[in-house]
Amino acid sequence: QVQLVESGGGLVQPGGSLRLSCAASGFTFSSYGMKWYRQAPGTQRELVAGITSGGFTNYADSVKGRFTISRDNAENTVYLQMNSLKPEDTAVYYCYVRRGAVGYWGQGTQVTVSS
Repeated sequence: QVQLVESGGGLVQPGGSLRLSCAASGFTFSSYGMKWYRQAPGTQRELVAGITSGGFTNYADSVKGRFTISRDNAENTVYLQMNSLKPEDTAVYYCYVRRGAVGYWGQGTQVTVSS
């Protein structure tokens, strides 16, 4: 029943911006913290940003000051605003939620930063 659907990825030049969205359903969205992860080919999936149910945020050092995670509980959506993009930001980006003992992932959206 839990569904997470990412959108907003694409190809951008270094220094550009993208806004990712994750539409959630199948659970009480406002009661759960949400996270964004990313994974490049041949690498481990890494945590990029998180936001608690109360709106507190945290970021990986590599994106701090460039990315902003936010949520709209009325729309059951979590966002990742990505500015000043670098080639090393290239990855598939996933949203994630843990409900009890079970974690759920979206299908991912590709972000490519290249000149």
